[in-house]
Formats: sequence, C-alpha cells, structure tokens
Amino acid sequence: MAATDIARQVGEGCRTVPLAGHVGFDSLPDQLVNKSVSQGFCFNILCVGETGLGKSTLMDTLFNTKFEGEPATHTQPGVQLRSNTYDLQESNVGLKLTIVSTVGFGDQINKEDSYKPIMEFIDAQFEAYLQEELKIRRVLHTYHDSRIHACLYFIAPTGHSLKSLDLVTMKKLDSKVNIIPIIAKSDAISKSELTKFKIKITSELVSNGVQIYQFPTDDESVAEINGTMNAHLPFAVIGSTEELKIGNKMMKARQYPWGTVQVENEAHCDFVKLREMLIRINMEDLREQTHSRHYELYRRCKLEEMGFKDTDPDSKPFSLQETYEAKRNEFLGELQKKEEEMRQMFVQRVKEKEAELKEAEKELHEKFDRLKKLHQDEKKKLEDKKKSLDDEVNAFKQRKTAAELLQSQGSQAGGSQTLKRDKEKKNNPWLCTE
Repeated sequence: MAATDIARQVGEGCRTVPLAGHVGFDSLPDQLVNKSVSQGFCFNILCVGETGLGKSTLMDTLFNTKFEGEPATHTQPGVQLRSNTYDLQESNVGLKLTIVSTVGFGDQINKEDSYKPIMEFIDAQFEAYLQEELKIRRVLHTYHDSRIHACLYFIAPTGHSLKSLDLVTMKKLDSKVNIIPIIAKSDAISKSELTKFKIKITSELVSNGVQIYQFPTDDESVAEINGTMNAHLPFAVIGSTEELKIGNKMMKARQYPWGTVQVENEAHCDFVKLREMLIRINMEDLREQTHSRHYELYRRCKLEEMGFKDTDPDSKPFSLQETYEAKRNEFLGELQKKEEEMRQMFVQRVKEKEAELKEAEKELHEKFDRLKKLHQDEKKKLEDKKKSLDDEVNAFKQRKTAAELLQSQGSQAGGSQTLKRDKEKKNNPWLCTE
C-alpha cells in the first residue's frame, strides 16, 4: 500500500475523545509566541512611485525614525531597485525591516518597460526562497526572508485619474505582491477633489481588473475595522518628520502659509489608518498572504515547468520520488537523443570536412602538375635558347679565329716585302738620292 493511501486512511479515521484532566498542551500558543519573539520578525516593504512623491519621508514617519540612506541621483537610464535593511526594536520585539525603493521610476521618456525591473526583483526573491526550500539541508529558521510582503504604490495627487504607467505597473504586479495604493502628498488637492479622485481610482482599478490587497474580514476580531478600512482605499497620506507645537503637544505636522496640516489627525489625512492597517493589525496577514498566495503561485508554476505534478494522467496522486524518476528518465532520454544527434552531426561534419580536404588536395595536385609542366616547358625553352646561343658563340669564335689567321698572314707578307726593299736600297745607293 502506498504511503499516501496510508496517510489518507489515518486522517479519515480521526476521532474526538474527551480528556479526564488537565494535560497542558493549551500552552502551545504561549510557546509559539515566546519562540517567535525570541527569533524576531521580518517585514519587507516595496515603495513604488515616481520621483518626488515623498516615499522616503513616509517611511520615516511610519516607523517614527530617520532611516539613513544615500540620496538617489536619478540619472540612471533605467529603473534600479535599492534595498536597505534595518534592525528595529520595540519593547522586547525585534523587527528586521527591509525597505526597497524604485530609483528612477517614471523618470524616463519611454516608460514602457519601467515595471520589468520590479517584476524581476520580486521573482528573484521568490527564486532565492525556492532554492533554499529545495536544498537537502535547509536552514529556513535562520534564512533571511527577502520576499516582498507589501507594496505601497504611491499615486501622484493629480486629482484627475490614474496614469497609464500606474495602471500597467499595478496590473503586472498584482499577482506577485500585496498592493496597497496610496495617494501621496494628499494635501495638494482639496477634500472634494480628493473624494472624487478616490472614487475615480477605485473605478479604474476595477474596470482594468487590478487586484489590490483587501484587508481580511474572516477574523471576527478585526472583521469590522478591516471592512471599514477597505472602503477607504486608496489611503490619502501625508508624511513629515518635523514636529510642531500644537496646543500643549508636539505633533508631526507640515507648516504652510495658510495653516498647519497634522499628519496624525484623521480629519486631515489617512496616515493613521494606513499605519493601523499596515503595521498594527494586518502585518502578519500580509506576511501570510505573501507565502500562501503569491509565493505558492510562483512555486507551483516553477515546479510545473520542471515537470512536477500532483496527479498523473489517471488523476492518481503522484509522489515526489515517482515524479523525480519520471523526470529523470525523460531527461536521460532527451540527453541520449541529443547525444546521438550531436554524434551524427559530428560524423556528418567530419565527412564534409574530409570531402573538402580531398577536394582541396585534388586541386593542389592539379595545380602542382600544371606548374610542373609549365616549369618543364620553360626549362626546355631555356635549354633550346642556351643551345642556340652556344652555337652562335662557337660560330663567332670560328670566324674570329679565321679573321685572326688571315690578319697574321697579311702581316707576315707585308713584312717580307719591306725587308726586300731595304735590302735593294742598301745594294743600290743611287736609289736613295733619287
């Protein structure tokens, strides 16, 4: 019998029995709380919005501190995500807070692909967690979870409608992260304009099928307040770290020539509502939704791409081992097929190369024969020319010899006649007087 069938039978055979006395497992919630407090918590916020909407100021105001960070230059050609992690302590509870900002979002002339770096960053955090889960030796209890738990999407207070960049970005991100839309710097428009603006934003989100995060109403303890707050979305917020004395109290506010806007006054803005919903009531639900909904969707798609399934073609449960073996065999078959294809391709290329080399060798032989024949013809011509020159030289020498012989003979004949005349003159002196 398969292990899955045994587990199913054990679950179906569960009975409820009474206890005769106190056992003590009712302390499990306290144990869980103590363990969680000792380990601490992590929370990761992604702030998406155009430059100058007060994202950093709002984070400082939300957590009542000053987060130190390098100012962005906003000279990058594209969108860059900058992550900063801080350790916060309140009473005996520790929180590892990570704030991710989108530097340069909306600064480009062409904003068509502005959402892609954000999606890639979110997927990279999911992938890192999935790789940690798939390890043989996992250390998830000490692993720093960098998955984004909440995305605060800052909307410019135009008072008209959402920009196409906002709609496209939120539509691309709603299946990957919990989106909480907020109207930044809401003191820039009047109350009547703000009310109409909220209605317009909600209508556009619904008509374009954008799924924003809804505060849960399944828990009776928070169902009423969460249901009320869902109707106030998107929150119109104001951020400020400057404290002014109002009455007898120091309060966070913004001073204007026409008056003072109090950050924590619900008649002035929704900052208190945002803080209550994000931090004090639904922080754990945001973490749970990230893991159970968005991460599970990413994990399921990734495992299906890798070939893992829950059921076989007969709708029977698939064990991980069977899936792994089937995928392994499929991979080995594909590997052998590719290996055979590569071997055949190699053999074919070797044959083609041999044919090319033989053809080149044949051409070289033909060229050598032509050059050899040409050389022989030239050599024969040179030999014939040399023979002709030798014959001419020999004929010239013969003529020269004959000429020299004739010249010597002529010289001898002339000499003998001169001697004869001298002799005659000597014998007959009268010849000299004449």
